Amino acid sequence: MLGYSVDVNMIVRQEKMYYNNVLVLSYTIEFPQFQSIRFFNATETMNEFYRIKASEYERYCRNDLFNLATKQYNESRSLGIPVRPFEASNTTDITYNQNCSVSLYMDRYEYTGGAHGNTIRRGDTWDLQGYGFTKLQSLFVPDLDYSNYILSFIEGEIKRQIDNGNNIYFDNYEENVAEYFNIHNYYLTGSGITIFFQQYQIAPYAVGIPEFIIPFVNPNVVPPRCD
Repeated sequence: MLGYSVDVNMIVRQEKMYYNNVLVLSYTIEFPQFQSIRFFNATETMNEFYRIKASEYERYCRNDLFNLATKQYNESRSLGIPVRPFEASNTTDITYNQNCSVSLYMDRYEYTGGAHGNTIRRGDTWDLQGYGFTKLQSLFVPDLDYSNYILSFIEGEIKRQIDNGNNIYFDNYEENVAEYFNIHNYYLTGSGITIFFQQYQIAPYAVGIPEFIIPFVNPNVVPPRCD
């Protein structure tokens, strides 16, 4: 990694849970822990944040999700149909680790029956010098109406894809993009700022999680840097 990065170690918690000697739930929770002498205070803040998030999700899996799985087990047995075990996972992808910044996304997947599971994505970008999250607004030039600029950029990209014969979006995509755009749903890569939408928000399930990259070379973008 370039310029003032931090070391990363992934921690994994996982378990298979049984009810009446039948597997009803398995979960895997992966979360990052960071190390840096230069950014010790920042990494301690980050580590505590992700430890707490992981513990909260583990409690949810062991209590709420397990109780739901046992209820589904009893219903399946009473109907004489196969028991489908629930699955839960939280995976982490570090996408940017340089210039006094760390960016990542976490995908939380759950299968609780039916044809397929669902994934919710979370994006985090940390300012190692400021010990906190980087606001999306700070990655654009001052005085820019950045939210409207992003909406216009995404709509233009979708129109370009449609013109090229790749129409994978709902017909009312403009309305959906405006409704579901979330300033927290982004992460950084070496190429630029990736804005994402959750499943079903602007496109069918099969599309997955739609992403749009605003490159760092864009004159309206201000890449992370160390002071």
